Amino acid sequence: MNVTAVPLYQAKAEFFRMLGHPVRIRVLELLQEGPLPVRDLLAAIEIEPSNLSQQLAVLRRSGIVNATRDGSTVVYELAGGDVAELLRAARRILTVLLAGRQDLLVQLHDAGTETDTV
Repeated sequence: MNVTAVPLYQAKAEFFRMLGHPVRIRVLELLQEGPLPVRDLLAAIEIEPSNLSQQLAVLRRSGIVNATRDGSTVVYELAGGDVAELLRAARRILTVLLAGRQDLLVQLHDAGTETDTV
């Protein structure tokens, strides 16, 4: 049997593609605070239930979240702390990137002001 292993870089790319949806990121952010029932996720995200259901299914299939049923209520939680750490790292990276852009905007503004007065 010839089983071709997926290169690690390809697996990582698939992982980041799976994360590449705003609703999925928002769900993960909300779940950092602890487990939440679907009704609370719906109230916080304000999207159609069917859309949320699709996005939760993607996260569940990937193994990033776990779902448990308590009667008619389905509760979601992060499958592990690594996801929360990844989101914190993304926040730190974005903070640096956006701060750099802010510095660039200030420089552009200052340069435009200098040429206006000359």
